[in-house]
Amino acid sequence: MPKLFNRLNVYKCVWLAGLSLFFFASYNFANWLTSQRQDVPSLFFSWEHSIPLWPWTIVPYWSIDLMYGLAILLTSSWQSLKTLGLRLLTAQMVCIICFLLFPLKFYFDRPVLNGFLGLLFDILMGFDKPFNQAPSLHITLLVILWQFYAQYFRRLGRYILHFWCFLIALSVLTTWQHHFFDIPTGLWVGCLCIWLWPDNRLTPSIYRPLNYHWTIVYLVLSLLSLTMAIYLSGWALWLLWLAGALVLVAVNYLFFGASGFQKQQNGRFKLAVNLLYLPYFIIMWLNSRIWTIRHQADDLIADDVYLGRIPSTSALNQHHFISVVDLCAELPIGHFKGTYTLIPVLDMTPLSQKECQQAAQIIEQYRQQGKLLVCCGLGYSRSATAVVAWLLWTKKVNNLQQAINKVKKHRHSIVISNQQQLILANWLANIKDGTTTC
Repeated sequence: MPKLFNRLNVYKCVWLAGLSLFFFASYNFANWLTSQRQDVPSLFFSWEHSIPLWPWTIVPYWSIDLMYGLAILLTSSWQSLKTLGLRLLTAQMVCIICFLLFPLKFYFDRPVLNGFLGLLFDILMGFDKPFNQAPSLHITLLVILWQFYAQYFRRLGRYILHFWCFLIALSVLTTWQHHFFDIPTGLWVGCLCIWLWPDNRLTPSIYRPLNYHWTIVYLVLSLLSLTMAIYLSGWALWLLWLAGALVLVAVNYLFFGASGFQKQQNGRFKLAVNLLYLPYFIIMWLNSRIWTIRHQADDLIADDVYLGRIPSTSALNQHHFISVVDLCAELPIGHFKGTYTLIPVLDMTPLSQKECQQAAQIIEQYRQQGKLLVCCGLGYSRSATAVVAWLLWTKKVNNLQQAINKVKKHRHSIVISNQQQLILANWLANIKDGTTTC
């Protein structure tokens, strides 16, 4: 144990030294290079002239340096050290690339300050010039460190942590270091780093097959949002958030599959993922409600098996479901205390034979316990396919078409694509040949 402990300490020192050297080298280089450019623009809103200069907030501003080093030393395992280190390294790389490609300058001139607080500002200005603006590296690092320290505090300590981190976030404005635009962009990049290197080791991995059609659709929508944000400017810059979320969705369809959304086994998403995808999640939730507004939220198919859209907390409580089988990758279910299984499938994509098999077996297992809901975004395709697979698996119907007709009789709007029917037919043939087993 002492040997392993000492080795971990060595790793911590190596990470801390390496990250520190890379930080100062890359940050100063970006500052210097931007200072050589002519007419570096500034991006701010007129109301920012009203933001006061509070010299005392330089103290929480500086405190993030202590939090940075201490966090690395507090890691308790190689895996936690690696995850934190990769997040901090990714944050530095992404922000520096943005500083070099889209240089910005802080617009206001800070007055001369005296005393101890003035000394802290002078030290800061010794290496931090009015460049390196968006996304705010300060905010990006704060998001990562805030999430890291939250696991160490409970009750009063957590409230103190949240209050202090809020002061750090506020200080980037009240020390006149950043404009408002830098804050949400820094927040988004911080969440991106957490998404890329999650705590549960579920780092998005490459999947097959690639889905070029929906990748192109979401990339075009992202480009449209980006164009509107730049052309309209002002408050339309919030469309950059939507553009970023849609790029990640496109990446999921091309590379990562359903795992790219990182939906947890309780049917929810972690805070960083929620913030990262929020505009897309809102659109998909509205879509699920608009398309089903004239239809039942869920319908009884057979033997206490219900088929429906992604449920809210009130719907779960109202219908008293005992268990839920969820095939929706992009939306959370309401708070649910019953038995829950997630089989995440991307919207508008078919279930594989393996997923059909898994869904059928779990549905048969859960429906014996009582009222079961099989759901996806609308309850029309992915979850409908799962119920069709269950009907075939339990031999409640004689063939695929009978299974589809039985489900459609109770939920009229279901859609089972030709591609999905072919997968189901092949899966059914494998069952009959004995190549698919329980």
